[in-house]
Amino acid sequence: MTPSRPYIVRAIYEWIVDNDCTPHLLVDANGADVVVPTAYVSDGQIVLNISPTAVVSLQMGNHSITFNGRFGGQPIDIFVPIASVMGIYARENGQGRIFDTEPEPQPPHSPEPPERIRPSLKVVK
Repeated sequence: MTPSRPYIVRAIYEWIVDNDCTPHLLVDANGADVVVPTAYVSDGQIVLNISPTAVVSLQMGNHSITFNGRFGGQPIDIFVPIASVMGIYARENGQGRIFDTEPEPQPPHSPEPPERIRPSLKVVK
């Protein structure tokens, strides 16, 4: 099965926006391939306002989140792999979801078949 994190992020994003709140994305800025403005990174993390009024061209796919945002008045293209998303929550009340730091477990591709136990019969008199 595919990881559930991208689906959960999209669902919570819609829920936050539908309730007229501001969605914020908590990102591990040190993650592989993350592209964010380093001047706004604190303790290896960055919080991104991803509300429809704050970003342009928001794309929330199964592998990454991309958009164009403004930082210090300058437009910047942002790229966040889903694995670097640490959480999504509403600024107004903090409701949302913080994800575990460990990657989601992947099911084995070819499970071992169970060991067959040979039946044994006894003669009862």
